[in-house]
Amino acid sequence: MPRTLIALLMTLAMALMLAASPLAPAVRIAHAEGTNVAAGQTASGSSGAASGASGASGGESTTPIAGPVPNVIITNFTYGEGSVAVGSDFTLSFTFQNKGKVAVSNMVVTVDGGENFAIAGGTNTFYFDALYAGRSATQSVPMQALPAAKSGAQGVTVSFRYEYVDSGSRSSSSSDIRISVPVSQPDRFQLDAPVPPEDATVGNETTITMNYVNKGKGDIANVEASIEGDGFDTTAKTQYIGNVASGANGSIGFAFTPTQSGELQAKLHIAYEDSDGKAQSKDFPVTVNVADAAPMPDDTAMAVDEQSQQGMPAWAWAAIAVAVIVVVVLIVVLVRRRRKKKAKKNEIDEEWDEWNKPDGDGKTGPSDHADGVPGSSATTAPTVPVPAPSAADPEATRLIATPQTPTSAAEGQSADQAQARRARRGRA
Repeated sequence: MPRTLIALLMTLAMALMLAASPLAPAVRIAHAEGTNVAAGQTASGSSGAASGASGASGGESTTPIAGPVPNVIITNFTYGEGSVAVGSDFTLSFTFQNKGKVAVSNMVVTVDGGENFAIAGGTNTFYFDALYAGRSATQSVPMQALPAAKSGAQGVTVSFRYEYVDSGSRSSSSSDIRISVPVSQPDRFQLDAPVPPEDATVGNETTITMNYVNKGKGDIANVEASIEGDGFDTTAKTQYIGNVASGANGSIGFAFTPTQSGELQAKLHIAYEDSDGKAQSKDFPVTVNVADAAPMPDDTAMAVDEQSQQGMPAWAWAAIAVAVIVVVVLIVVLVRRRRKKKAKKNEIDEEWDEWNKPDGDGKTGPSDHADGVPGSSATTAPTVPVPAPSAADPEATRLIATPQTPTSAAEGQSADQAQARRARRGRA
């Protein structure tokens, strides 16, 4: 009996202690999950008591709090080695990972190349059924750099759209991630071969020229040219050209003075930065044939040449014109005189031929008839033939025939006419 009484008193004391403590039923409820029905009933009753105690203590809310939104990020991507040349194809491969605490599902991935890239076959949208927390996936996209793409780093946008379950409810989220792909323009800065001078001489300044054109889509920067070699002098061996825009052209010229004859070996060095900012350089060897300097001309000849180039004064031209007029007049006068002499000589020759013509009776000399007396005849004295006058002394060779005494007036008149003709021939 005493032992039974002691056990009953101890049980009653423990019940009183549990009833006095409001936290004890809540603790039992937290650790009573999965126990037997009796324990569940006790937890349920105690839970009601705890709920009443909680309401009595101040009315704290029991609504569950939503968890954090899961994040999907790109952890790595590749596009090949170096930069992507415009107009070329490449494969963009990227790896993305779920950094959240819950799984995502119904994920849609979209790749947008903007104005510089295009999808080289296929689609730019991809679907993933689920991506669990901490897991990652990789996607490859065939792409092409457009011919009109700008040089430098150009962006590609990757968009993620997905859903997830949090505290028993379904939510959606999205994120856009931008990655950069370097694009390079081909180096199309064209430099023509140098043009050497054709008549280079020692001591005379001459020029070597070179033409250039930028056929690329990007600008060429910091163009610098220099000339190297021996056997010549120049005021500036290096010259700065500057930037050359796309499609621009021009020429580079180096003025130099050869100091020795023969073949002059020189080199033109061109340095610049291409559209990607990379340093480039090109060398062009050139050979110039240099001749010896020509001898100095005579000062007197130079003075005469300069005077002739300056021109004659007006009075000299007037004098020349007067002289020409005088010469023309003299020529005209001489020609006329010569024509008169020739005509006179022809007349004398005709008269001489008439004198030597024989008459009807076989005698030479003119046959004269009496004027106004028909049928009358005149008897002339015999005459001696007169030779042609000599050009040296016409008077010495002139023979004057002495006519016989005329028998009539007609005969005397004929003789006078013949004598006059002979006189004229003698004077000629």
